[in-house]
Amino acid sequence: MKPSQTKQSSIIKYLLISTFLTLPLFLFLFTLQPGPRRPTTTPGGGGGPTALKPTGGSKSGDLRIRPGYASYESYVQRQLNKTLNPKLRQIWTTRDWERKIKVFAEFFSGLKNQSLVSNESKALCIGARVGQEVEALRRIGVADSVGIDLVPYPPLVVKGDFHHQPFDDATFDFEFSNVFDHALYPERFVSEIERTLKPGGVCVLHVALSRRADKYSANDLYSEEPLVRMFEKSDLVHVRKIDGFGLDTE
Repeated sequence: MKPSQTKQSSIIKYLLISTFLTLPLFLFLFTLQPGPRRPTTTPGGGGGPTALKPTGGSKSGDLRIRPGYASYESYVQRQLNKTLNPKLRQIWTTRDWERKIKVFAEFFSGLKNQSLVSNESKALCIGARVGQEVEALRRIGVADSVGIDLVPYPPLVVKGDFHHQPFDDATFDFEFSNVFDHALYPERFVSEIERTLKPGGVCVLHVALSRRADKYSANDLYSEEPLVRMFEKSDLVHVRKIDGFGLDTE
């Protein structure tokens, strides 16, 4: 599947979103139309967390923000409680390391076969923790790949907040994440993806659907509709199911 090219000055940008339904995943392919950038407000800085209002999702309540955060800093600390958990980090870097890299590599190879990512792509993995997905991209030939997370894991993962990516506009050809459920401000999460993707860029998201995610999640998504609507400059192109990770994957 290759993006079509416009004859005039308009540029087609593609987004690919996958939705995780227990075991199956749905892939959503979007075309992005160029448009004005949204104003930037930094969580926890500048205007402070109060400048960002949690969204209630769709009118049917299919996206629900979890309550209980007194401040943006308390939200960040809760996320750090998971990321810095020594038992989890031991599992991620030993037992889960090669297993997850293999699954990610197979998945990314399929995208590569569809020309949605290439060896020349500049790639970003959002909320990458210890960077299995980054390593998988590098192993299939996408050498210019990096991850961001609240806790860096050099050389694969640099420090970064997905609500305010530390990158310039139109930086990446490809972005991937499976931590949408950890976003306290989902619209901000999505707008940062649109901001940092290049025209013609591709993004793949794995998101938990129709089930309650883990205890560290900041939102619960019960249908794809509110997520699709957040991509304001995007049109839905394609949906397909895959089984990419199994029961252990968040």
